Amino acid sequence: MIAWMELLKMEDVKHGAIEELNKDVVRLEKITERFSKIGSVPKLSQQNIVEIVHNAVNYLKTRTSRKIAYEIEPGPEAEIYAPVNLHLFEWVIENITKNAIDAMGTSGKFTVHISEENGLVFIDLTDTGKGIPKSKFRSIFHPGYTSKKHGWGLGLSLAERIIKNYHRGRIFVKSSTLDKGTTFRIVLRKKIRKS
Repeated sequence: MIAWMELLKMEDVKHGAIEELNKDVVRLEKITERFSKIGSVPKLSQQNIVEIVHNAVNYLKTRTSRKIAYEIEPGPEAEIYAPVNLHLFEWVIENITKNAIDAMGTSGKFTVHISEENGLVFIDLTDTGKGIPKSKFRSIFHPGYTSKKHGWGLGLSLAERIIKNYHRGRIFVKSSTLDKGTTFRIVLRKKIRKS
């Protein structure tokens, strides 16, 4: 893909699809980076959580139904920092967003609200999908749990592991109503704790 991109640049081809192809190349590089971190302790650094969330959601937004509305608060100019591993944390946001998109089907609304209080960062991700029964709030994070026809049921268990074990944070179902939607909450500490 990289070679084709270079060829198109040399030919001075101007097309909107080229920019999207470039985003896909960058994404593949990120995926490679994520896989290279499996089995090792990832390094955390202070990152702007607002920027990470906007980038992750915006990437997926252009690849989903136009009948799904997206809203992220605060806007992209805001800054809320916390220690994260950029590639792994971004993957968690993408995974929850993809699950929300699947739960909504072809239309709905996906909202992310980011806030900070008492040394903690809160990220609430809300969809207007089919919802989760209260009895499944904990089991959805177990490996193998899935409500989809396809898939291995590993996404949320990996997301929990990344947030809990690597970032010393929490991820849980904050609320859910059948046929109305679900809110996942991620809680991160604003400062890196020394071990």
